[in-house]
Amino acid sequence: MVEQTDEAFESLLVYLRDSRGFDFTGYKRTSLMRRVRHRMAQIGCETFENYLDVLQAQPAEFAALFNTILINVTTFFRDIEAWDVIRDDVIPRILAERAPGESIRIWSAGCASGQEAYTLAMLLAEALGQDDFRQRVKIYATDVDEDALTEARAATYDAKAVESVPPELLTKYFDQVNGRYVFRKDLRRAVIFGRNDLVKDAPISRVDLLVCRNALMYLNADTQRNVLSRLHFALAPNGTLFLGHAEMLLSHTDRFVPQDMKNRIFRKVLGNYVPRDPVDPPSAAPDRHGELNGLAPIRELAFRASPVAQLVVTGEDTVAMINQQAETTFGLSNRDIGRLLRDLEISYRPVELRAYIEQAKVERRSARIQDVQYLRPGSDPVWFEIHINPLVDTDNGLLGVSIVFFDITSTRALLDKLVDSNRQLEAAYGELQSTNEELETTNEELQSTVEELETTNEELQSTNEELETMNEELQSTNDELHTINDTLRERSAELDEARTFLGSLVDSVARGMVVVDREMRVVVWNRDCEEMWGLRSDETVGASLTSLDIGLPMESIRPLIGNAFVDAAGGEVVVDAVNRRGKHTSVRVTCSAFRSAEGSVTGALLFMEPRA
Repeated sequence: MVEQTDEAFESLLVYLRDSRGFDFTGYKRTSLMRRVRHRMAQIGCETFENYLDVLQAQPAEFAALFNTILINVTTFFRDIEAWDVIRDDVIPRILAERAPGESIRIWSAGCASGQEAYTLAMLLAEALGQDDFRQRVKIYATDVDEDALTEARAATYDAKAVESVPPELLTKYFDQVNGRYVFRKDLRRAVIFGRNDLVKDAPISRVDLLVCRNALMYLNADTQRNVLSRLHFALAPNGTLFLGHAEMLLSHTDRFVPQDMKNRIFRKVLGNYVPRDPVDPPSAAPDRHGELNGLAPIRELAFRASPVAQLVVTGEDTVAMINQQAETTFGLSNRDIGRLLRDLEISYRPVELRAYIEQAKVERRSARIQDVQYLRPGSDPVWFEIHINPLVDTDNGLLGVSIVFFDITSTRALLDKLVDSNRQLEAAYGELQSTNEELETTNEELQSTVEELETTNEELQSTNEELETMNEELQSTNDELHTINDTLRERSAELDEARTFLGSLVDSVARGMVVVDREMRVVVWNRDCEEMWGLRSDETVGASLTSLDIGLPMESIRPLIGNAFVDAAGGEVVVDAVNRRGKHTSVRVTCSAFRSAEGSVTGALLFMEPRA
């Protein structure tokens, strides 16, 4: 193949952007040129200049090119090990950080034909239960490929496509219809599909989990940086980013920190992220003058004997120390030392600690959680004030985090008593004030009652006169309503006659006549179409023309309709089809723009006529 110039290729990209709104200028040139050349080889085109001429002369070529560039390769539970981490770690953490009934927002960016979005739906429905899932979860699934989005919205897949779905989930979440597997409609409403270009469109905001797998790898470094800024903005605090195996984010640690590097799962950085340096060994600490020997056991015993419950975790969230009071209060033991904090109940009960710990680690600043109630089985409630303190060395390097539980139950009880006493005093004072006000107003009310009784008689007399007048007005109004009702009957009869005339006119057209809107949904389907394709009007109106099971080859008709939206003059094509009797026939299809009364193109008008 003749070597192409960069200028010719860039001109081709600019034409794609200006003519069809697809901006590929941010994609990596090597992979993008390889895909374009692959398509050019399929149609025997040698140079980018020649291929640009083909695109200008043959609008249908755009669809083939975009399908080649936008490789929509996706399956259910793709990379099952990574999805196990999402199921076992990420989703439980999201639920633990959300109050009961609080909404959960998920974004599947680059969703292709929908398998990834429905995989997320199944995992969340399993974690929440189907009722809570329907009420709390919104999954936004986006892509730039409209054909892929149309397929995703249909949510119907063949047997090969669902091979990777576990059998118990396949039975639970899919219905079998005509040999295909259809995702359950009641759960499908939680998945919202729409077009979104990560490079130039505004991101969805306040997202708890953002799945963007193997999309960044096709973008150049500048565009990746731009897209990652959008993804960082889209995530809620502590939100999770799930990437593909080819994407590392090694140069973006100011925005994301790894939660599971092997499976490319990252967390959004809160505030300005400070990279953690390796902790220096204790021997590297400077010697202190007057250091006493043998203090380590004393420090250990003092920590163990402290009357305040306390834990210490390392910078990697491993439990390093637990004192005796913490063991007694929370049911811990020495066997829990060395375990990850997130594996212990105390990490989320009596309060979710992990978010505060992460904040203390990142900001190098203590946090305090006040008025935390702990309910122990068979005991009275205990109230704590929890202090979370980062443990740093002289160079501000993070060594670990100390978590201290101060028992404020007695102080809380005394405070509650004082509050109750103050509330009672305020209530008594308020009652005295209201009693005095009531006595003062009672006298005024008695005086005014006499005046009111005197005027009431006059009001009753005038009311009687008003009622007589109102009765006359009601009689007049009733007569007017009768007249309006007669007029409405006449208008209804005229509308029925016009509707019957219009239906007869459409059915009298001696050719198959179809009108579709801009979403390719059937609006009109006349009698000749019923005779030709064997589907009644009530079976087709409202359905997508491309989804109808008729013998008309849609791959030839779809570009004709799309052209009618752009070029109002329309066009025609002769296709080989199979009619309702199974007989092969040649059909001339003429398509033109369908205009509204204001002159705007609202759909397309197709005439179908069998050729002898």
